[in-house]
Amino acid sequence: MTVETRQHIKCVLADWLSAVLAIVLFNVCRYEWFVDDIGTESLYQFLTSRTVVTGELLFPLFILLIYYLSGAYYKVTKRSRLDELINTFITNAIVSVAIYFTILVDDIVEDKATIYEMVGSLWLLLTVLVGGERMFLSTRLIHKVRDGRLGYNTLIVGVTQAAVGMVDKISNSAHAHGFNIIGYVNPNPEPPVSDDLKLPVYPIDDIEQVIKEHNVVNLIVMPHRDGMHATVRLINRLFPLGISMFISPVLMRVISGKSSFGNVKGEPLIDVSQPDISPSTASCKRAADIVCSAMALVVLSPLLLAIGLAVKIKSPKGSVLYFQDRVGYRKKHFRIIKFRTMHADAEEAGPALSSPDDPRITPIGRFLRKYRLDELPQFWNVLKGEMSIVGPRPEREYYIKRIVQEVPYYSLIHNVRPGITSWGMVKYGYATTVEEMVERLQYDLVYIENISFGVDLKIILYTVRTVLTGRGI
Repeated sequence: MTVETRQHIKCVLADWLSAVLAIVLFNVCRYEWFVDDIGTESLYQFLTSRTVVTGELLFPLFILLIYYLSGAYYKVTKRSRLDELINTFITNAIVSVAIYFTILVDDIVEDKATIYEMVGSLWLLLTVLVGGERMFLSTRLIHKVRDGRLGYNTLIVGVTQAAVGMVDKISNSAHAHGFNIIGYVNPNPEPPVSDDLKLPVYPIDDIEQVIKEHNVVNLIVMPHRDGMHATVRLINRLFPLGISMFISPVLMRVISGKSSFGNVKGEPLIDVSQPDISPSTASCKRAADIVCSAMALVVLSPLLLAIGLAVKIKSPKGSVLYFQDRVGYRKKHFRIIKFRTMHADAEEAGPALSSPDDPRITPIGRFLRKYRLDELPQFWNVLKGEMSIVGPRPEREYYIKRIVQEVPYYSLIHNVRPGITSWGMVKYGYATTVEEMVERLQYDLVYIENISFGVDLKIILYTVRTVLTGRGI
């Protein structure tokens, strides 16, 4: 079990226990001071009544849900204590108000001042108990890191003199941020010749096995000796490993053309394995994807069945659904699902981009594409976590290799889940050439830098307009 997983379990369990204790203590205060007619003769009878016990069991779970949506359990080993305090203050205020309006509003109280006292007392109990245990867990973790009792196994990808210098810098201050350097990864076919490499050197082909055997959670990628394109190819190869990957600000600036970043830490290093979005946005976006995709699959099931029958009747040769390998989050491959819109033998000669008058598209397929109805089965991909409702459109590896040759920073879009719809799709549309795919990419990169619910809602509204007006082609 990784450090992140253990800390995550500790945080959830501690929050649950603190929430239960806070609710119990609040009910004691509620009986003794706030409510005039509680309906029971003693405190014991009140605390053991069915309604109160049910609330003490259910409301902590509701509180944990709010904490999750606030991002409290997102990267729990890397959040500062100040972030923990701010999150605790705000989320407990939301929880207190929500609990009052769902159950406490029927309590018989003397005046409005008592209502404020009830909500304030609940907020204070939650904040003190939950905030206290969070500060304890965070401080304990930080002290373990600084004392050298806890570290995050890290590999340096590169065997150049710059890589040796990076190890020296980190070793002199390793306890400040927890990088525990366990060795180098040689990205070159020939062995290193330097005598300064005092740690084990692993070949790049063995990196997955090394990560599993040594529980590696971080990679620090140094510039490749063969230049920037070789470095980008190296980063592309490492993305699917699914662990944190750090590069220098200078290298990031060359890859993406950007000069300022908010995700800087340490020497400094930038984690390019995650988008620079707030924890609450990341958590809420995933929760919204799950809820909306599940509802869409249920509500749209009659339409999905009707479209499936139409595809089979109008184009009997071939399957109703079309599965295609795409590259998604962290460059992991998945099978995207669509209604089949082309003839069954459309790509016998190899991959080819479609165009508005493509003869491979069936008549029913042309209609489905015009209104984007062929994309509806992808809600299943969203529910599985392979896609999001809004995000950059996933491409096939065949085209990704060609795009990367022109724009090396294309791999940045793999920092987020691909989407059913995207800023590039609503503003640019389908691409018929690799050059057009590169142009559309600019919109998706802008989206990644500005992810928010407001932007997602705007893209969804544009998509609805596209569907209703039949401008999908």
